[in-house]
Amino acid sequence: MNTLDLLDRLVAFPTVSADSNLPLIDFVQTYLRDRGFECRFVADQIGKKANLFASIGPRQDDGIVLSGHTDVVPVATQAWTSDPFRLTRRGSRLHGRGSTDMKGFLASALSAADRIDGKLLKRPLHLAFSHDEEIGCVGVRSLLDVLAKEQFRASLCIVGEPTSMAIALGHKGKMAARARFRGEAGHSSLAPRFVNAIHLACDFVATLRGVQQEIAENGRSDADYDIAYTTVHAGKIVGGEVLNIVADRASVDFEIRHLAEDNADDIVARIRAVAACGTEIEVRNAYPGLSTSAESPATAFARHLLGQAPTTKVSFGTEAGLFATRLGLETVIIGPGNMDQGHQPDEYIEEAELHLCDLMMDRLIGQLC
Repeated sequence: MNTLDLLDRLVAFPTVSADSNLPLIDFVQTYLRDRGFECRFVADQIGKKANLFASIGPRQDDGIVLSGHTDVVPVATQAWTSDPFRLTRRGSRLHGRGSTDMKGFLASALSAADRIDGKLLKRPLHLAFSHDEEIGCVGVRSLLDVLAKEQFRASLCIVGEPTSMAIALGHKGKMAARARFRGEAGHSSLAPRFVNAIHLACDFVATLRGVQQEIAENGRSDADYDIAYTTVHAGKIVGGEVLNIVADRASVDFEIRHLAEDNADDIVARIRAVAACGTEIEVRNAYPGLSTSAESPATAFARHLLGQAPTTKVSFGTEAGLFATRLGLETVIIGPGNMDQGHQPDEYIEEAELHLCDLMMDRLIGQLC
């Protein structure tokens, strides 16, 4: 099957993160098995979703991994002008949820699988399809745990997030946390007699801003990013029941988007050290950043595949940092499309981007043979 036909099939699966991805995974598993791949199905704890790991070629440690997530962000609150789960062409643009983020890459990888003769491969090819990336790179971890136990090795992992086919060597890590505050309920006419949890929460936000300022002025800096330093951001504050009662509970959800060289746990420790006594901080999710050297063999191989493609770093998080840290794989991010279109109503990918990705896949097959 060609890439456009496959993208049409993949977009038609409504794999919003809140829903199952099993129909898509079943389709991909059957497709790859019919083409000689050995497939491994790694389900989540309740059997609603799954990762898929597929391999073809000799059993060696010098293979290439192509990785991508199958889930997409919701469409319910967005003003689409066409069915988001039906690929719609408008000129050179192919519209549909996930067309850019990141079913375009998955379609190109599956199309390449249709062109591979496993008997000719001198090195193996591995395809990794994950679930629940959009909610914090959650799903792929169970697959990586299985592979780590088996001491899986490969020469290179390419994560196909949209980079306009540039070679992305890095992204920031992320930690999401919640701070909780306990005060004393009382009638607002006597407010000064009670501890107001909302006031404590506001003091905490001021603490976050102080830590952010110190990082911006004195922390590490990487000019390859739009924001060159690690950021600390308060995203949600909740507290109080009614206006005339002093709030006895409040919370602040905050996140740290950190350079790969910075340690988010250390930053949380700094926040705890200056926060008010009694502040409870719960880390709710975290994934590592990625920092691949421009002189690494992985980068050299990627340049060989793409010729004069530039190197860059992306501002959004990906599963690449997990492949690098949990499996020790040299990892780069290369994919068709631009994240400016990702997550948007009428999301689209340019057909020319898919063509460039197909050319990369052809060169990759040639290298494996």
